[in-house]
Parts: sequence; C-alpha cells; structure tokens
Amino acid sequence: MLVHADESCLGNGTEPPNPGGNAALIEAPAGDSVARWDFYECSPDTTNNKMALAGAIAALEWIRRQWRHARVLYVSDSAYLIKGMTEWVKGWETRGWKRKSGALENPELWQKLVQAAAAHEVVWHWVEGHAGHAKNEYANYLATRAAERQERSDGLLASGFDAWLARHRAAGRYTDYDPDRDVRERL
Repeated sequence: MLVHADESCLGNGTEPPNPGGNAALIEAPAGDSVARWDFYECSPDTTNNKMALAGAIAALEWIRRQWRHARVLYVSDSAYLIKGMTEWVKGWETRGWKRKSGALENPELWQKLVQAAAAHEVVWHWVEGHAGHAKNEYANYLATRAAERQERSDGLLASGFDAWLARHRAAGRYTDYDPDRDVRERL
C-alpha cells in the first residue's frame, strides 16, 4: 500500500476556531493497474499537528479494516509526524510518554498512532510540501477542501486523483509524470 497524506488547518493556532482537515490518497496494486481511494476528515477547531496525527491513525485503521495487515509506505510533508514516528516515539514510550524537557503534546494521539501502525509494516517517508509532488499536492487539495467545507469521506472512496491529474496536465503540469510508477516500484 502507498499512502500520500496531508493536513490543513485554517488559522493554525490563531484565534479560534481553526477548522482543519486531513486527507490521504491510498493506492494498491490491482493486477496490471493501480487501485486508488481517497480518505478525508475534518475538525471544527484544531492544529496542523493534531490533524496530521489523526489522519495517519484513521488511514492506517481503514487499511486494517480492509486488509488486516499490509506493507505500507506512508508519505507525508509533516516533519512532526515523520520524525515523531521514526526518531522520537521510542524515547517517549520509554519515558512514560514524556519528552526529555517536559510534557509531550498530543500524547493520546501518539499512543493511538503507535497502536494503529503496529497492525502493519509501515515505512515513514517525508517529502517537502508544496514542492510539486503530484500526490502530495492532491492530498493537500483534499485536506484543504475538507477543512474549508468541514466534510469527511466516512471511509474510503473511489479516488478523484486521475481526474485531478488530467486537469493539471491540461494546464501543462505533470505532463511527464507516471502516477503508477511509484506503486509498481513498491512491488
């Protein structure tokens, strides 16, 4: 499974409310092609960090409901999420969910994420946000829309990525981009 995820928080910590959204483009090989699903959630008052964690939890839980155990490459532009899962979480667990310098923000979400990730073999990968990565840009589009409209997918939906990509190609972007290559390379 390949997951490209992003989060959005309109206002991010300024005067409340700060509506947020998170989203994921979830892909899996399907014979000679690639199956794609969209997933998105919202919150009426949140932060980017909370939405990144909540989105990862929800995406991994939906994958578990469908496939029980999967090999997952989870791609996000949230350094907080990726560094947390690859560098910091073991130390927090050892110290009783505390940082070296004091209280840990969002400990309940980190604990839920560790539990959700334990059902799978997850590789966490960071990409630079807003740097032209088509699937990250699409996840950002979904997350921002979820935040603005305060809507959720209520599960995995057939993806709109191919139509989104076609619109961008018509405007001259991503013309040489093969959206299936990274999924095929995972095989």
